[in-house]
Amino acid sequence: MLTPQIGAAQEFPGISGEVLIKSTLIAETDQPAPGTSSTLAVFMEPQSGWHGYWKQPGSIGLPPQFNWQLPEGVSVGDAAYPVPQTLMTGDLMNHVYEHPYALLLPIEIDASVPAGTSLPISVDFNYLACRADACIPEEASLATTLVAGDGHITPERKARLDEWRRELPRPLGSQASFVTTDDNQLRLSIPLPTSVELNDPHLFVATDNVVDPASEQVFSREGDTLIIETQLAKYWQTDNPPDEFEALLSLGNGTGLALVSRSDGAPTPNASTAGVQSSSTLLLTAFLGAILGGVLLNIMPCVFPILSLKVLSLARLSGGQREARREALAYTAGVVLVCLILGATIIALRAAGTHVGWAFQLQDPRVIVVLTLLTAAIGFNLAGLFELGSINAGSKLASQDGMAGAFWTGVLAAFVATPCSGPFMATALGAALVLPTVAALTVFVGLGLGIALPFLLLGFIPILRRRLPRPGPWLATFRHIMAIPMFLTALALAWVLGRQLSNNGMIASLALILLLAIGLWFTGLRQRNGKRLVWVPAALAAVLALTGSILVPGSFAGHEAPINAAANSPATRTLDFDADRLAELRQQEQTIFVYFSADWCVTCHMNEQRAIDIASTQQAFEQADVITMKGDWTNGDPAITAFLEQHGRSGVPLYLWYTPDQNEPEVLSQILAPNVLSTLAGKSG
Repeated sequence: MLTPQIGAAQEFPGISGEVLIKSTLIAETDQPAPGTSSTLAVFMEPQSGWHGYWKQPGSIGLPPQFNWQLPEGVSVGDAAYPVPQTLMTGDLMNHVYEHPYALLLPIEIDASVPAGTSLPISVDFNYLACRADACIPEEASLATTLVAGDGHITPERKARLDEWRRELPRPLGSQASFVTTDDNQLRLSIPLPTSVELNDPHLFVATDNVVDPASEQVFSREGDTLIIETQLAKYWQTDNPPDEFEALLSLGNGTGLALVSRSDGAPTPNASTAGVQSSSTLLLTAFLGAILGGVLLNIMPCVFPILSLKVLSLARLSGGQREARREALAYTAGVVLVCLILGATIIALRAAGTHVGWAFQLQDPRVIVVLTLLTAAIGFNLAGLFELGSINAGSKLASQDGMAGAFWTGVLAAFVATPCSGPFMATALGAALVLPTVAALTVFVGLGLGIALPFLLLGFIPILRRRLPRPGPWLATFRHIMAIPMFLTALALAWVLGRQLSNNGMIASLALILLLAIGLWFTGLRQRNGKRLVWVPAALAAVLALTGSILVPGSFAGHEAPINAAANSPATRTLDFDADRLAELRQQEQTIFVYFSADWCVTCHMNEQRAIDIASTQQAFEQADVITMKGDWTNGDPAITAFLEQHGRSGVPLYLWYTPDQNEPEVLSQILAPNVLSTLAGKSG
């Protein structure tokens, strides 16, 4: 089920990187015999509270999608699914798996394949992981290498595959039939002996657009025939109905019966609509969620100062309705263009195998320096240090009057908005990453429209614009007040920058801001004295500051503190992450807590404040001699990226607990309870 709910993107681990449903590719035999068939299994392990989908997801959702890369002479068939569960949320019915399950796929090796031939097999696997308040797209690249051989199957592998096969539905073995009624009901007749016990049965229809999954199902018996009555899908009522459909009858005790039901004389279904509705519904839901999330972004601290000043500029327009509409459209164009560019960049990078998400550009300190300079310059302008002839917020481009100023203000607003992740955005942007490219870009357009919607409405609805405060002396006071949130935004960006760079790098960055301020100050003095070439000091300072924004991050990049004896003393228990050092400590049979964080990860900071950096945890760590190792992924460190991928993750947070008596670490929950670490330390001590 895909239902947008309120929550930050970092609160949904699929966006920030944690694997919600772990998938593993397992072959029944590592040595399949040429000319025979065997089985591949994709084993799925949902985290607690999350679920995956059956091949027909129900009211809304997406089935798993496979893209195989196979050597010559090898073919893989369609997946066989175990009996699913029902999950009713509101008026939506979904067909799900809330426990570990396996999808079984037949694999055939052609008889022409020589014995001893290496058979590398890989698959790009896309699926949805959902819970009650969010759906997160996930993807996995699974691979195994088989060797053409004698088909030997180990007893352990055979037992495991046999257990999964027992969870598959059994063929009914008899023909089911159906009729439709004038009130759009489906009446299905299934041959089933009365001796077969029913315990909360349910009919899962695998063919799209046959029944309404959420409709009530009424079961009755007529001798050895089971009768099921339920509501037809809306598409059945308008399109030509099918003459047969596939279904699964769950008997309610974990057993299922696979069946095909036919109707004599029914016309052939319209195949062009089959399989499309689920994607269309997902696109519509994601698009609307993106619009709503974009609208709510306007009240976020990162966007509100810019938007509020641009809205107030409407009160100063002299061109009337036409000018207001043109500025509103130009502003919207700027916002949508930036969202499209960022969305296209994310899609392209992910297609190239890079794991990135929304606000990926914040991992580059050069972007942070430029944004800090820009917001500081806006604050200085609003405070009255220099004048641009307009109260519009933004850079020189954004401060122009007319359509150009509106367009560049939209560009600035959208770019500054990307670090924020407001309500409804997690689900919408997550869903966009499993949709086709054009559909995904449509979702990003929806986000841009949502951000621009308030200004767009003010531009096109005169009665709203008339309710804006009239121009007057108070505007100057309000302008100076609005400098405060801009300086606070610059301060927040400087804090992130301080986490990315060394101390000297932070000082150098502050020097760039000071240089820019001096240039703008001299420009302001020349403006007040009526001198010529007033913009020369500001332009010179801006060029030097922007040049420095490129050079400073590379020259003063953050570095890991050296690991020495002092670092291992009881007074200093937190080390910077180092894979080699971690291996050494494990050989010394130390208890180690390893965690990975980033300055732009809200969940990471929440866990640190309420579970890691609290006194009870630190005291328990000291008593149990627990060593803490922290990996800072703010800059996308490649060594940390590789380590995360080794543990099946593509992002932060990740929490690992190593003890001397375990070969593998315990992977802790993404949301840490306040006492979980002190409890673990107590057990270790």
